[in-house]
Amino acid sequence: MEDSTIYCKDYLVSGEEYRLEKWKHYDILKTQPVPENLAAYYKSEDYISHTDSSKSFTDKLYNIVKAYMLQKKVGWILKEKSSGKLLDIGAGTGDFLNAASRYFEVNGVEPSEIARENAKKKNLNLKSNLAEISDTYDVISMWHVLEHVPNLNHQIEEFHRLLKDDGILVIAVPNYKSKDAEIYKEHWAAFDVPRHLWHFSKIGIQTLFLENGFQLYNSTGLKFDSYYVSMLSEKHRAGKQNLLAAFKNGLKSNLAAANTGEYSSMVYFFKKSPK
Repeated sequence: MEDSTIYCKDYLVSGEEYRLEKWKHYDILKTQPVPENLAAYYKSEDYISHTDSSKSFTDKLYNIVKAYMLQKKVGWILKEKSSGKLLDIGAGTGDFLNAASRYFEVNGVEPSEIARENAKKKNLNLKSNLAEISDTYDVISMWHVLEHVPNLNHQIEEFHRLLKDDGILVIAVPNYKSKDAEIYKEHWAAFDVPRHLWHFSKIGIQTLFLENGFQLYNSTGLKFDSYYVSMLSEKHRAGKQNLLAAFKNGLKSNLAAANTGEYSSMVYFFKKSPK
């Protein structure tokens, strides 16, 4: 994609247009302007991460894949740490914590009261913000949450406070340098403005974290994301669903990523830099 400013709109709630501008010296884009009342932009029946409901075909497909990917995510972490204490930030309704609780002592943070109430049904008592967390953890995870955080530098400081010196930090975010992002341009669903405040590339997030005391030591792609994002993007671009086109573009993205490593969404594994 071009480095120049990208203009895209909110397809979920308001229809408003936003700019994506390069942030500082990083290969990271920032959404401008940032609405004063961001919470209002999450109030849509189509925004499913805070509930367990599955109404549309796309939602049902999302939840089928999510169930498979929960086990995959836990497996990735078990390769790094086989036990200990795990903190999930932006835990939603607690599905990942529920899966991880077989192996780890788990805790989670979730600002949405609706999501926390849903998590209670899974016997998970989530905190509403990081200020309530005082322990340190062997694993901290953030699955598609960092792009929503207003203050990146403060968030990274909190990672330092909460992660043990030999702990691992696992972060999943969309990748705006992926092939599907290139195909759909301003219609790419993973821009999801204004809910997504930040848009990361692999080199961008690596540089940001390196300058703030973390080393990237591994990364992998979330291969199903290209298909799901392409399904949403097709609707944004054409005004209607086109599953065949979405599948073709999702496949095209994954085939390109097999060579470039630039998947639609990436999972990054960080450790604290040596002191």
